Amino acid sequence: MPLPIGLPIVDHHCHLSPAGEGVAAARRFRAAGGTHLFLATQNYGPGPAVTLEDYRRQFDTTERLGRQVEAEAGVRVYLVVAPYPIDLIGASAAIGPEAAFAAHAEALELAGAWVKERRAVALGEVGRAHFPVAAPAQELLERALQKAFEVARDVGCPIVFHSADLEPSDFLALAAFARAAGVPAGRVVKHFARKRWTSEEYAGIVPSYLARRELVREVRPDPGPWFLETDFLDDPKRPGAVLDLATVPRRAAAWSAEGEAMSERLRVPFVESVRQVYGFEPELTGGRPR
Repeated sequence: MPLPIGLPIVDHHCHLSPAGEGVAAARRFRAAGGTHLFLATQNYGPGPAVTLEDYRRQFDTTERLGRQVEAEAGVRVYLVVAPYPIDLIGASAAIGPEAAFAAHAEALELAGAWVKERRAVALGEVGRAHFPVAAPAQELLERALQKAFEVARDVGCPIVFHSADLEPSDFLALAAFARAAGVPAGRVVKHFARKRWTSEEYAGIVPSYLARRELVREVRPDPGPWFLETDFLDDPKRPGAVLDLATVPRRAAAWSAEGEAMSERLRVPFVESVRQVYGFEPELTGGRPR
């Protein structure tokens, strides 16, 4: 069974790079049936960003890539922007922790301004290290995370959260952290989720599942909100990592082939969850991609 007519097919988290495949990867996504990408910014340079202008160039590069994808691949792109939290460690080593934090905080304010201007739909990725770091770096990252949540609160936008894999106790703590900062747990998305937990165990945090075959089969009965993502890196040194950009539409097609009832469940990650978390629905004009 083909993908349903009029249904958006959404990869909730990916990256593209001028040094990688860029639009070619997006064309592959579209050819497989994909229609919408949430495109997260990244550091495109060889070294850490150390000034606000460095971060501004990162955001501008992401925006140019997104507009190019829309124009040349016919895929709708939603931007997710923020200074990548782990880069704060390298910046701290280069210019000192306070100067690094000041630039990082300014970049978070810039990301918030982009959301207010409707140039982006969320702050991300923000969060904690996914590997052990020394106590001073942990403290610096925690200050940055607090600032990120304050910006998201003031702007009223979702947060795309980066960290190592989380256990139920971690989700409970993250939800409490969000509420204390004034951000509803339901507007915090744990990207790169690799294990299914119950709704209660998520404590209101929204998972964005890595679209591996077995995990997709496991989570698809869940009521939502939840998303599917590839976390495609577009890194020439790691071709196809983390998952190829065509993966989500291929998973959706396999799901749809199981029958109409299963096909209808595709609305959960691709329409209903976007509406619940981001406040809009991905729209299609003219049905499936040509």
